[in-house]
Amino acid sequence: MTNLAEFLDKLPILLVGFLMLATMTLTATAGYVLRQRVRRLLTHKGAKEEGGAEGYIVSAVIGLVALLLGFTFALAVGRFETRRALVLQEANAIGTSYLRVQGLPEPHRTRMSQILVNYTNNRVELGTASPDKMAPLIVASDRLLVELWAGTLAATDAIGNSALASSLHSTVNEVIDMDSARKAARKVRVPGEVFLALWLYIAVTAGMLGYARSETQGRMLAGILFLLFTMSYMLIIDIDRPAGGNIVESQGPMIELRETLKQQPPGTFDIWRKPVAAPAT
Repeated sequence: MTNLAEFLDKLPILLVGFLMLATMTLTATAGYVLRQRVRRLLTHKGAKEEGGAEGYIVSAVIGLVALLLGFTFALAVGRFETRRALVLQEANAIGTSYLRVQGLPEPHRTRMSQILVNYTNNRVELGTASPDKMAPLIVASDRLLVELWAGTLAATDAIGNSALASSLHSTVNEVIDMDSARKAARKVRVPGEVFLALWLYIAVTAGMLGYARSETQGRMLAGILFLLFTMSYMLIIDIDRPAGGNIVESQGPMIELRETLKQQPPGTFDIWRKPVAAPAT
């Protein structure tokens, strides 16, 4: 992320909303004061104020801001949906690896099963952790992946060049790839420059609304519009934050997988199997 994005990411969402609302209020007030000064200046010169075009201009500007808000919202939601889909894909990859591990001889089966259980627990915690608690969980996740691959190599050495070895390599590789994919997806965010440009557009729009409104008309409607702009801005920022926001991708598939693994310890699928020993060397 850029420095601007990192700075914005550290601000509480409520504070961002307050600053946005304060900015619009100040610029609207400045626009209103400017309009009054222009009127007094024209009156002093004996000129007549021309009107009627402000409404069209303000409507066009509001439409432009709405378009930018919609575009940014779609961008943030698209990234959110990507992160959500990756949770399901990773849960499927871990679950498939766990099932294939059950075909290994001991002690590889128990060792690999425990590594996958620990890794699943880590992924659930990592998916719901606050930003200040993520660093040690990421370190633990990387360590478990090293153990997972080391266990895979040891297990495939034990069973030799077989279909199970090939399929196990494939699914474990997918688990490792999904870790990289989820890390990358959490780093791909709406650029901070987009939020800054949107902030400036909204501030200018508020100033034009303040300039266009009369003494008594439009004050309440402008206030409602400011609140809607603020809520939309806060919603986009919340969706764009994979950690620390109120709207985060559901960890449901991973939580369900964790419960499934608890209910299916090594040996669960040995109902009709004969004991399998490692090939003699």
